[in-house]
Amino acid sequence: MRLTGFRRLVVSSLLLVTLARAESRPHYGGTLHLAMRAAPASLDPAQGDWIASRNLFPLMFDTLVTLDARGRPQPALATSWQEESGSQRWQIALRPGVTFQDGTPVTAEAVAASLRNANPTWKIVAGNHALTIERDSPAPDLPAELALPRNNIVRRDGGKVAGTGAFTVSQFDPGKELVLSAREDYWGGRPFLDAIEIQLGRSLRDQMIAFDLGKEQIIEVAPELAHSAAAQGHRIESSYPSELIALVFALDPQSPDDARQRDALSLSVDRKQLTNVLVQDAGEACGSLLPNWMTGYGVIFPVEMDLTRAQQERAEIARASLWTLGFDTNDSLERVIAERIVLNAREAGLRLQLANGSSADLRLMRLRLLSPDPHVAFVELASALGSPAPKFSSNSMEELYAAESSLLQSKRVIPLLHLRSAAAVSEQVRGWRELPDGTWRLAEVWLSPEKP
Repeated sequence: MRLTGFRRLVVSSLLLVTLARAESRPHYGGTLHLAMRAAPASLDPAQGDWIASRNLFPLMFDTLVTLDARGRPQPALATSWQEESGSQRWQIALRPGVTFQDGTPVTAEAVAASLRNANPTWKIVAGNHALTIERDSPAPDLPAELALPRNNIVRRDGGKVAGTGAFTVSQFDPGKELVLSAREDYWGGRPFLDAIEIQLGRSLRDQMIAFDLGKEQIIEVAPELAHSAAAQGHRIESSYPSELIALVFALDPQSPDDARQRDALSLSVDRKQLTNVLVQDAGEACGSLLPNWMTGYGVIFPVEMDLTRAQQERAEIARASLWTLGFDTNDSLERVIAERIVLNAREAGLRLQLANGSSADLRLMRLRLLSPDPHVAFVELASALGSPAPKFSSNSMEELYAAESSLLQSKRVIPLLHLRSAAAVSEQVRGWRELPDGTWRLAEVWLSPEKP
């Protein structure tokens, strides 16, 4: 029987839908090739740079808790948790039937030993496939804290490490290459990929060359180059603003004039020019430590340049100091930002001099936000700035705002902008997902069987 035009249209439509569904259905198999700047000499999270390797370690290790895109704790190696004694003590139930990559069962004692190694001040008691964690003060955000990369659960034996992650190590050339193979017995289900080959210690330039040659399927991209890379036809994936660029002083203000000079410097900086011109809109000008998407109150802090007020503040200083400004000389973005700040300061009558040494009066710093949870992110940020870690009695935004305002009023740090992270991703890569803080979820990736 011959098909009518209408019937042919229906059959063709059904065929197209079927093909579209087949293309979007996850496909098992294949090897993902990627490159990154991180060059760990060890795969032990306690020894490696876990901040630089934050996209690497989750492939091999799991934490008790993970955070979703909104920063909410979700079960991982822990199935549930319960707070006691005003959040000072927590009961953690562990997932049964999990093994390390070497086949060793994951016991409460093994989990406790791993957490004690990362947090020596915590009191941790192992029970019957459960833990009790007690802190010296209320810890209302402990579940989110357990999701930090440093709290990966690791089994250490004679210099060797094993995790519970979706991939196991097949080959490791420290600082150069890492090859991972999928675990068939992973507690969360076998990953789609068969393997991941990672080139380590690669410059951004070398990464882009390899990507253009088709040798890599995921690479890092300098945020300030993301716009031009997208204009050239690359698929660019960007995070929320997840890195703070700030001026950090070596000492607290030594006098009222010193404090006034810091205020003048903050007022003189043209943050919007830094954002719009130097980083090509790959970030947001800020006067806060935490980004607005995380807290909702970031817009309260002023970011506008006020050269008139800066000059007035400078005029009230009897003798302004000559400050040295340090930065990472290997970071081209830091260099141009530092040079622009020197020019802005000069317009206000302030004297800044670029310095290469580590003993500068203030430094331009890039600080990653280590959690989508604002309270945990702030505690880690304060620690990186050399400030006492605040102790929160609750997870209220009012308490967080007070802690951030107090740190800013110390005049030890001048926030400049929040920068996004960016990656170039091949069209063959499917299932790409990253958290707002820029963490890649590589274990969920799969490869289209058809190359673009």
